[in-house]
Amino acid sequence: MTKNVCFSAAFVPLRASSIDIHPNARWQQNGITVAGGNGEGNGINQLSNPLGLYVDDDQTIYVADQLSHRIVEWPWGATSGQVVAGGNGEGSGDHQLSNPRDVIVDKERDSLIISDNLNRRVVRWSRRNGTSGETIISNIDCVGLTMDENGSLYVVDYGKHEVRRYRRGESEGTVVAGGNGSGNRLDQLSYPQYVFVDRDHSVYVSDLGNDRVMKWMEGEKQGIVVAGRQGQANGLKQLYYTEGVVVDQLGTVYVADFDNNRIMRWSKGATQGSVIVGGNGGGEQSNQLNRPI
Repeated sequence: MTKNVCFSAAFVPLRASSIDIHPNARWQQNGITVAGGNGEGNGINQLSNPLGLYVDDDQTIYVADQLSHRIVEWPWGATSGQVVAGGNGEGSGDHQLSNPRDVIVDKERDSLIISDNLNRRVVRWSRRNGTSGETIISNIDCVGLTMDENGSLYVVDYGKHEVRRYRRGESEGTVVAGGNGSGNRLDQLSYPQYVFVDRDHSVYVSDLGNDRVMKWMEGEKQGIVVAGRQGQANGLKQLYYTEGVVVDQLGTVYVADFDNNRIMRWSKGATQGSVIVGGNGGGEQSNQLNRPI
């Protein structure tokens, strides 16, 4: 798994539905480390198997530090982080996390929402000196999270191969993608991981078991393939385990291609993608990625 977190700086939250990226944008091929990078561990300048991250509009980074069972906040330019949730050992107490997989910020309530994977719960944790979390969804094999501009929460349940939307105040939620068992039909997902919601409330899902990214328009019973679709390999038409996904204002899909150690960009309607960073083998050099999430 990747031990460093590297990304191109954004000026809107990384999970926002209004990510504007110039269609001719190019990325530096040598990344810089913005969190961790001091070996694997639980020190305040270290991470241990970091997974989902959220970039706030002031460039503060929130990282789900999976094997340290905590969420770490890294201000832009900082050489060490601050534990803002968990960090009290692995466990199921209100003050603990167990293998967190993702984190987002709910600005309206000034809180973090965390996918507490092995506790099979989604928890809300105050950003104002919160010492414990509140369980808001239980009994869910949660991975990726996101929130739309209305405050509706979208949660990936990889055990049920579906994505659910929870409007404010709802406890059960509504299936908005998948939910028809594991498979490769257009109405199915197979071990989905991360989710993005655009301005039109279309749901984009990294469908790991099928090596593809699916788009489900609001209210539709099946999705369409918007990246991948040609089997598991490293060609430009292929992906090898899909993880994090974001989509820009033009419908261009950016996806972490886990086992190909690269980030791919797929223009709307394209039959193949292009490598924007990585793709130079797995490693720790500045032009390499190591199983990016």
